[in-house]
Amino acid sequence: MQAANRLQKALRTGSGLTFGAWQMLPGSNLARTIARTGFDWQLVDTEHGNIDDAAMHEAVAAIAACGVSPLVRIAANEGWMVKRALDAGAHGIIVPLLYTADDAKRLVQFAKFPPMGQRGFGSPFPMEKFSGQTAAEYLQQANDSLVTIVQIETKEALENVSSSLHASTIYEIVDTKVEQINEIVNVPGIDVLFVGPYDLGNNLGFPILDGTMHEELKEAIAKVLQVAKENGKRTGIYCTSGDQARQYADQGFHMISVVGDIVALSSHLGSSLASAKGSYVHSALNMAKGAVSGASKMTGPYGR
Repeated sequence: MQAANRLQKALRTGSGLTFGAWQMLPGSNLARTIARTGFDWQLVDTEHGNIDDAAMHEAVAAIAACGVSPLVRIAANEGWMVKRALDAGAHGIIVPLLYTADDAKRLVQFAKFPPMGQRGFGSPFPMEKFSGQTAAEYLQQANDSLVTIVQIETKEALENVSSSLHASTIYEIVDTKVEQINEIVNVPGIDVLFVGPYDLGNNLGFPILDGTMHEELKEAIAKVLQVAKENGKRTGIYCTSGDQARQYADQGFHMISVVGDIVALSSHLGSSLASAKGSYVHSALNMAKGAVSGASKMTGPYGR
C-alpha cells in the first residue's frame, strides 16, 4: 500500500522532495488533466475550493487512476470530514488552521484505525486507489501508509511548533514555557508540517497584499523549517508559481505546491490575451479605452 502512495514513498526516500498541484474547481476530467502533467501529488481543496463531497470522491478516484497521490484539504479539524476524505481513498489529508498540540492529537485520533486512533472501518471505496488492495490489507496498512499533514498558519501553532527552539527565536511571539517544547512537531502520527504563508502572514500581522512577504514572515517560515529538520519531520509550503516553488525546494522544503488550477487558468488566459493585443495598433486602442495590458498581479493565494 505504501508503494502505491507516491507521496508517502517519496517523503520517506532520498531527499523527500515532491511537487504538487492545487485543485479548486470540480470535475473528474479536470482532475485527470492536471494529474497527467507529471505532479507527484494533487490536492483537492474542500476548504476554499468549489468542491463538495461528491466532487471530492470523483476527483480522488480520477487522480489515483493516473498514478498520482490524491490529497484532500478538509475544511476544518472535524472527525466526519477526515472520515469522508480517507474513505474516498485519499492518500493523505491536509488540515488547516491548527492551533495546538491537542488539535494535532485529536486529528491523529480521527485519521488512524485502532489502536492508534478511533477511525471507523467500513468504506468500500479506498482500496482501489492503492492498486486494488483487499479491505483487510487496507485496514492493516493504512495507519503507516497514509500521510497526515497539518497546516502551520496560525500564531498559536507557530508558537507551539517553535517552542522546540532556544529562547532567542522568532521575535516576541515565542514566549512559551519549557514544558511546551516539541508539542506539535512531535505528536505521533503527524507526518508533515505544511506552511500556509497567507494565513500565517495574516495571523502574525504581516499580510501578503501584493505578492511580497514581510521579512518577519520569511523568518517565521524559516523557523518552521528549522524546527522540523531538528525533529526529523518533513515540511511543505503553498506556492503560487514554479519560480517560488524552486526557491523553497532549494531551501529544503519537501512537499511543495507549484500552481493551482484557478491561478493557472487566469494567468495563462490573461497572458495569452495580452499577447494577442500586443500589436502597436491594438495597444493604442486599449490605452484609449483605459485598459491595462498584461496579466493582473496576484494579490491573494489564488489570483487577484
